[in-house]
Amino acid sequence: MCLGIPMTIIEGDEISALCERGDEKRRVSLLLIGAQPVGTKVLVHIDSAIRTLDEDEAAQLDRALDGLAAALRGEDFEHAFADLIERGPQLPDHLR
Repeated sequence: MCLGIPMTIIEGDEISALCERGDEKRRVSLLLIGAQPVGTKVLVHIDSAIRTLDEDEAAQLDRALDGLAAALRGEDFEHAFADLIERGPQLPDHLR
């Protein structure tokens, strides 16, 4: 399984950017989305930024990844998915 990771650009140029999430820093390609300013949240997949994220979406993804890590460690994780616990499964718009 492959996951996209939300990261924040801390420096960059037209081609690549140094991004961080927590203690991790990684150089990623910007070729798919173009140059972005410092502070931009991006979704990184296989060392390529595939799209920009707004603050709320980046925070939601961070909580989900933190919840997944907690579950894998055998810790409580439900708090990370509070927005999903009280609702049933929903079909995407194109399948309704």
